[in-house]
Amino acid sequence: MRLLIIGSLGGQVGAASRIAMQRGAKVLQAEGISQGLDVLRSGQGADVIMVDVAFDIEHLVAALKAERINIPVVACGIETDSRAAVAAIKAGAKEYIPLPPDAELIAAVLEAVSADQDTLVYQDPAMERVLQMAKKVAASIAPVLVVGESGTGKELIARYLHRNSPRKDRPFVAVNCAAIPGELLESELFGHEKGAFTGAIARRIGKFEEAMGGTLLLDEISEMDLKLQAKLLRVLQEREVVRIGSNTPVKVDTRIVATSNRNMEETVKAGKFREDLYFRLNVVKIVMPPLRDRPKDLEVLANHFARECAEDNGLAFKAVSAGAMAALKAHAWPGNVRELENTLHRAVLLAGGDEIDEEAIMLVGSDSPGAAAAGVGGLVGRTVADVEQHLIIDTLRHTLGNRTHAAKILGISIRTLRNKLNAYVQEGVPVPAPGAGEVA
Repeated sequence: MRLLIIGSLGGQVGAASRIAMQRGAKVLQAEGISQGLDVLRSGQGADVIMVDVAFDIEHLVAALKAERINIPVVACGIETDSRAAVAAIKAGAKEYIPLPPDAELIAAVLEAVSADQDTLVYQDPAMERVLQMAKKVAASIAPVLVVGESGTGKELIARYLHRNSPRKDRPFVAVNCAAIPGELLESELFGHEKGAFTGAIARRIGKFEEAMGGTLLLDEISEMDLKLQAKLLRVLQEREVVRIGSNTPVKVDTRIVATSNRNMEETVKAGKFREDLYFRLNVVKIVMPPLRDRPKDLEVLANHFARECAEDNGLAFKAVSAGAMAALKAHAWPGNVRELENTLHRAVLLAGGDEIDEEAIMLVGSDSPGAAAAGVGGLVGRTVADVEQHLIIDTLRHTLGNRTHAAKILGISIRTLRNKLNAYVQEGVPVPAPGAGEVA
């Protein structure tokens, strides 16, 4: 976790830094927004920005968007400054932390951003074999191609490779090749010079340089444009990048891990991925097994997610009953581990007894009683907006009004949640009050 603090945070920057570092974060500080942007452009990188609410947060958010720097912003200010807090959220901050800083609140924000990115929970021999292979190749500089269905944990393996390599104290940088338009991905990877194209208002270091000495994850690389694939191949061969708008090559020492949810051999045959790049990346291939092929992992993962979600929501842990576990084991899990996690999130909130029973398990395409009753009979005749409203309100009640936790469970941004809640209030719908330390 890399934290960039912008400003003095009301004189509390030292305390906030110490708390963050105690939680395992690496902390950088900048005196103002301009200096903070320079830090990010220089390739030092950050996973979250904490900024003094006294600064122009709308300008910061707009600048980040204009330069395609996708980092969440958290505003901080004196506890009584509620107007500034509301203004910061409206300006685009993901959350507001009152000062002086509370250790648990800062920890919760950092945890929400990191989202347990390194957690690997398994018991099945199929996953044991995957980890054994990953451990054997972790120390090498060889590129690794991780393939598997969506939701199987490909990024977790990439992080495992980094964590078990000699590069573990250097940056781990991830780029989602499917989420960035082709014309922008080149700049994201290789960087650019000031004036190289419209909108290039300053030099920006690319992800290859940002990950110098560490690991660069090229997530969903099979979605990359063919022209950019050719440029990437050259970078891998020459071990140097040329920023857009420059003629000067920069040597890079970056270990590459690439992932794909496609059959890469078929993608190559279809002419959608360069064969020479595929061979360059495919020095070591790790195949992530789908959850249906990891039967011994289902039970341990289900109880892990049940405990984790209960803790996140301040609820008592409830074990998964035998009947509920049978329903889970009978499901095909097309969404794999990610689908299982979401299912347990819902179940923890819906469970009414001393354990999570079958009625709380809502599975897509399942014939289980819980899914049939709640998923069909309980929804027929209701509008999508009505169902969504009830789901949001019920989730807020279970999180005791905590907007951050509710948004995480619902899978939406805190800003989207607040916009919907404001609309409900205008319609006269009662909305649970914010949790401790939060703003409406």
